[in-house]
Amino acid sequence: MTIEKVGVVGAGQMGNGIAHVSALAGYTVMMTDISQDALDSAIALIDKNMTRQVSKGAISEDEKAAALARIACTTTLTDLGPCDLIIEAATERETVKQAIFDELLPHIHENTILASNTSSISITRLASRTDRPEKFIGFHFMNPVPIMQLVELIRGIATDDATFNACQEVVDRLGKTSATSEDFPAFIVNRILMPMINEAVYALYEGVGNVSSIDTSMKLGANHPMGPLELADFIGLDTCLAIMNVLHDGLADTKYRPCPLLTKYVEAGWLGRKTKRGFYDYRGETPVPTR
Repeated sequence: MTIEKVGVVGAGQMGNGIAHVSALAGYTVMMTDISQDALDSAIALIDKNMTRQVSKGAISEDEKAAALARIACTTTLTDLGPCDLIIEAATERETVKQAIFDELLPHIHENTILASNTSSISITRLASRTDRPEKFIGFHFMNPVPIMQLVELIRGIATDDATFNACQEVVDRLGKTSATSEDFPAFIVNRILMPMINEAVYALYEGVGNVSSIDTSMKLGANHPMGPLELADFIGLDTCLAIMNVLHDGLADTKYRPCPLLTKYVEAGWLGRKTKRGFYDYRGETPVPTR
């Protein structure tokens, strides 16, 4: 399987990052979103991030120009039909992802590989609704995509060796490192990371420490670059809650029960950086803890 044209579904935080690194690696990229404004913002952000790479000497001006020229945008999902690999990076809701693949299926080639950037949803279950479960794989990038080195490759129960090997080659060409995960709820990174974040929220909920003391403790006591509550805000509290629910529902273990305080923040619409409020308030010049 030779992959040269990559389709990216979704122009948000993850989608634009996937388009960015794919174009720099020499792939022709077609990025789609239901919103033209989202596509315009994504291209502007990719340009900005590549300019930063140029200033640091990571890439040249010519490499930047060539990469940007390889990215095309469309609001019509079926325009991705000719792509060799299509990576879905839409919101973390299974019904949304299923609808995307349902619409794509009649328009793609026989050998097109379908992939999902899901951080927690069953690859086997998503694949089972398509006509090519053997050509379906989990392709989970870390955020921010241009900076983070890891890609989790998740094989569904039907994923064949040719598909896995082709995607492994893509990861290598992107200059990233892969970790192979079995298809269990939240895979590897989030299976370990999200319960830690959830436990930090419980420590806040139970009054063990305030936001500042919890984050400072983990940064200076465990040498984490970012405290767990600050990291939750960066990821998005709705995403954290969704992954904890997947863990709780999928593994039926009470240790994965989402903290009620996390649920309350999400119900309030305080989702972190993207809404300007979460465990920190980002509306001023510097973030201020909300508890």
